[in-house]
Amino acid sequence: MLRARFRRGLAGRATRLSPAVVLTVAIALLATTASASSPKHEPTITKASFGTLSDGTGVDIYTLTNSGGMEVKILTYGGILQSIKVPDRRHRFANVTLGFDNLADYVAKSPYFGCITGRYANRIANGQFQLNGQTYQLPINNAPNSLHGGTIGFDKHVWAATPVQNRQSVGLVLTFTSPDGDQGYPGTLANEVTYTLDNDNQIRMDYRAHLVGGNLKTIINLTNHAYWNLAGEGTGDINDHVMQINASHYTPVDSTLIPTGEIATLAGTPLDFRHATPIGARIRDSFPQLVIGRGYDHNWVLDRHGSGLELAARVRDPSSGRVLEVLTDQPGLQFYSGNFLDGTLVGTSGHMYRQGDGFALETQHYPDSPNHDNFPSTVLAPGQLYKTTSIYRFSTSAH
Repeated sequence: MLRARFRRGLAGRATRLSPAVVLTVAIALLATTASASSPKHEPTITKASFGTLSDGTGVDIYTLTNSGGMEVKILTYGGILQSIKVPDRRHRFANVTLGFDNLADYVAKSPYFGCITGRYANRIANGQFQLNGQTYQLPINNAPNSLHGGTIGFDKHVWAATPVQNRQSVGLVLTFTSPDGDQGYPGTLANEVTYTLDNDNQIRMDYRAHLVGGNLKTIINLTNHAYWNLAGEGTGDINDHVMQINASHYTPVDSTLIPTGEIATLAGTPLDFRHATPIGARIRDSFPQLVIGRGYDHNWVLDRHGSGLELAARVRDPSSGRVLEVLTDQPGLQFYSGNFLDGTLVGTSGHMYRQGDGFALETQHYPDSPNHDNFPSTVLAPGQLYKTTSIYRFSTSAH
């Protein structure tokens, strides 16, 4: 009986609540529900000027921000990833990619910081290859070879940009058409690269290309050349970063860093990163391949199990807890340990970059593939679509 009276009392009090109080409570409940089910804010993208080239062409910088505050800045010049700010284990943000704070240094000094490299990323021996029944000669810009597409590669052009946005991600579509004969390459090649930042702290890079008109085949190998330092750009070297690469073979190189054609086992060499190992643990080893590159600058033949996206590498910085994972559908990964950074470049933080202050993980086909029949083909024919995707995924670990 007492319980029944208590329930009736509550009911009576409820019926005496004013309409204003009921409305206030309802609004509060709705707000609480919305905030619990929605991100802090939707991803955003903004645009600003980054300077002007000597010919008067303007260069823009786009800032992409996701719901958690991760920020990616992209230049229309070379499709450069100029700054990438991600949180550490204590949710403190830092820029983890090397670069400059001004356009002039990118034009005059950049060792391919953060850019799209093409038409052919990496090296081609003596700048020559045979295709379409003839021999093509490319510029020699890394004697005696051609590197990253030549003297004026894709990294030195201003790309047209179109922002894209939804509730879960924000992105930038970049397009550039390379004419027939550009840097010696055959065929007119229409290129599209889409950078997408999502709310899971992933940067997705989608590469698309096709030949326009004509009947000439070409070769293509596109990638991004970001240099990473998970402790923060300009904070020192990356020797303590712990890295794992899912590869049991690699392509050894000659004294000019051109693959010999052999696909060799990594077992028993200081290039074997199948088990997580600090980058600096063996970098001063006298192993001949390390001596040639002054450190790591080789193509790892990834252990792939299909044609889709698979984890290629994982890198962890113990000091900050930041973790970078690289997923790709490509057959190779170039790991470069910043061997030729020599203190002559000053980065966005105002600090100089010295040897080993950043590393690159470039998803790719193998270097000099057009001159090695046993390597996966990089030939693109008229009517074919070049299509590849890589993801750079950031997270944190407790240690």
